[in-house]
Amino acid sequence: MSRAVRDIGDYALIGDCETAALVHRSGAIEWLCWPRFDSEACLAALLGEPEHGRWLMQPAGEVVSTSRRYRGDTLILETRFETAGGLLLVTDFMPLRHKASDLVRIVACERGEVEVCSDLKLAFDYGRIAPLIQAHEDGFVALAGPHAVRLETTPPLRGADGQPWRMAFSLRAGQQATFVLTYFPSHTPRPDSVDAEASLEATERYWAEWAGRAEVEGPWSEAVRRSLITLKALTYRPTGGLIAAPTTSLPERWAGGRNWDYRYCWLRDATFTLLTLLDAGYREEAQAWRDWLLRALAGDPKKVQPAYGVAGEHRLMEWTADWLPGFEGARPVRIGNAAFKQRQLDVFGEVLDAIHQARGAGVDGIDTSWPFEVQLIEHLESCWDEPDEGIWEVRSGPKRFTHSQVMAWVAFDRAVKSVERFGLEGPADRWRALRDEIHGTVCRQGFDETLGAFTRSFGSGSLDASTLLIPLVGFLPPDDPRVVGTARAIQERLTRDGFVLRYDTEADDDGLPPGEGAFLACSFWLADNLILMGRRDEGQALFERLLSIRNDVGLLAEEYDPKARRLLGNFPQAFSHLALVDTAYNLARAGGPAAERSRGDGNG
Repeated sequence: MSRAVRDIGDYALIGDCETAALVHRSGAIEWLCWPRFDSEACLAALLGEPEHGRWLMQPAGEVVSTSRRYRGDTLILETRFETAGGLLLVTDFMPLRHKASDLVRIVACERGEVEVCSDLKLAFDYGRIAPLIQAHEDGFVALAGPHAVRLETTPPLRGADGQPWRMAFSLRAGQQATFVLTYFPSHTPRPDSVDAEASLEATERYWAEWAGRAEVEGPWSEAVRRSLITLKALTYRPTGGLIAAPTTSLPERWAGGRNWDYRYCWLRDATFTLLTLLDAGYREEAQAWRDWLLRALAGDPKKVQPAYGVAGEHRLMEWTADWLPGFEGARPVRIGNAAFKQRQLDVFGEVLDAIHQARGAGVDGIDTSWPFEVQLIEHLESCWDEPDEGIWEVRSGPKRFTHSQVMAWVAFDRAVKSVERFGLEGPADRWRALRDEIHGTVCRQGFDETLGAFTRSFGSGSLDASTLLIPLVGFLPPDDPRVVGTARAIQERLTRDGFVLRYDTEADDDGLPPGEGAFLACSFWLADNLILMGRRDEGQALFERLLSIRNDVGLLAEEYDPKARRLLGNFPQAFSHLALVDTAYNLARAGGPAAERSRGDGNG
């Protein structure tokens, strides 16, 4: 049966820093991959229909109104349903793991009497495989190959073997029911039962303590904390890897083919996230990311990839789940991401910048990274002037992208500064000469006098919002006429209703069908440029417009459709949230992260 049109903004995130679930405002959990972010989904209705896996929890009768929120500074979601007969509260969360992974739903009646429906359908392998359901003394267990999931409930579940778990029950004011869904490998013993109330208290303590350590200031502290919590939720706790988003194939264009799997660790995204967490005072995460990075990139620097698995896996083979109809018909549904095979030269600059900033911030053990950094620099010396697929991972062939060349400059600049400031050993004179050569090359070949702006690639004559990073990384000062001209040209030619596109997909061949939404991180970068140029009021106005398009629980996707006023792309997106935090800090501090990073001085 088809459903009403859905909106990406209708979802909220819960997770345990190893995987995540998306909860629709209707009370349906429609996305869950177990045991990791990038594992096969066992609830995949997000990309299809209820038959592909869904857990609905809602009043059985007509709902008068629905509201939801996170409980304080936590990842505990509370959804309230008002009916003619009463008020129902559904509390959803995933406790941090110990021996097993749990998803807990606590259903409480706050007023009157409410008839409740719980309807769980597990479908493994992205909705393709129905499990075998077995009854045990401690609940029902679903089995499918290596996977096992147990459901324990109060009141007792009244189901039948081989049938979906569906039940109805009534609650009166003051009464509640608990549901615990537990994942474990099918070849291992069933784990101990979970105390839902104790898990709720422990989960609330963890998130409140973590969020309480954030160095947050200014009038946007609520938005900053929510974004920081979201970034933490996208961290794979066992390894320190940082994923780009917990979803795959949420469309960047309605019913289009720009659908990608973002459940992996992009060096670029992870590096930006690391810098944001450092600015917020989270050094443990910086240390964990540094350790993940050294493990993932160990070996030949010539084989550095733009993306890896959450434990550092190299092969992210891309294929399509043809049996899934996609979110609102957006196909194909892609699993894996072929971008792992691309050459993206900018990642060298981003990685070396992040390590340099971490060193300046005093992250423990960071000096042990220097031999690894030298290897990356030595490799970059031989290939910095070669074409690549760039920050946007085009599939139309390599070019000399301006942003990639700027980030090659960043790599050599941070290497020189590491020698100068920290006394590390290296051929600083040679690196300094290469830095100057790259700078001159970009200024000659990447700047178009007619446009008065830096272009997307050398000689292209078209614009790209990634050039907004030029002053943010210190390549040129923000008041340089070429920087000012680039920002002006992007505002005039690359914005829709004030929001910034990555580039003009209608005019620039990227190997894909044209058309997509405004890219939110680019819009925040424009705000950062305006702030650095002294145009604070304009920058703040754009920032507050961006805040206004967050969904009701403060989350952002990758893109936004200004015409339809709907979020687009994978959700929630780390890139968008880290850019939000950075811009808030730039507005709140005289020398915010943009000013610090633009100097490349490693102040953290």
